[in-house]
Amino acid sequence: MAPVIGITLDDEHARPGVHVLRDDYVRSVEQAGAIPMILAPCAPGHAPRLIDRLDGLLLSGGVDVDPLLFGEEPHPRLRRVDRHRDDLELALTREALRRDLPILAICRGIQVLNVASGGTLIQDLPSEVAGGERHDCPEPRSRRVHRIETEPGTRLRDILGPETVPVNSFHHQAVGRLGDGLVASARCPEDGVIEGLEHPGRPFVVGVQWHPETFWDHPDSFQPLFDAQAHACTNGGASAR
Repeated sequence: MAPVIGITLDDEHARPGVHVLRDDYVRSVEQAGAIPMILAPCAPGHAPRLIDRLDGLLLSGGVDVDPLLFGEEPHPRLRRVDRHRDDLELALTREALRRDLPILAICRGIQVLNVASGGTLIQDLPSEVAGGERHDCPEPRSRRVHRIETEPGTRLRDILGPETVPVNSFHHQAVGRLGDGLVASARCPEDGVIEGLEHPGRPFVVGVQWHPETFWDHPDSFQPLFDAQAHACTNGGASAR
């Protein structure tokens, strides 16, 4: 039976009250043989019942995470935050971790994963990290603008294969202090910014800072990431449910 993977939504700031999701996420999950389920924004107290219905969780990209959630005051260059979304996604992530549900966290998602695990974020790469502006190059979405280097012995290296991989990049925040149990599985070699996270003690908890879903219809795609999550969902990745 095909696993069901829940995907979080972003809000459309130009149209208040409208929530959005790029089709790329849906297609990537479908190509992995899984069923995408869109998770409408709701109260964080509903997280356990939502997780009841899922075999895996995909945390999508979007706006900045509220720094108050990791004990810091807002940076002057902090962009728009959505505390309602933050609270729901933190609740979903913590519940998924509690049950060993397979998690794939993308861009903002890797940041949510880190904060949910007790970590912090770099709030503005261009002003806090030399060369940090290289990470915020949104157009076109499929343009690979810098390299990442994966760590040997990590799940991410096993999934992607090569040690060095070119990626797209459009973010101005990044993982800071690592959350409990998480290890850095990839970095940008030019500045050391963390580009991949995973939890080696879990069946499948992987986060990436770039946008692999963008390449779902490219011959050189990152489809193995989505395939690996779907495989974990059908092979005991949610053993605590």
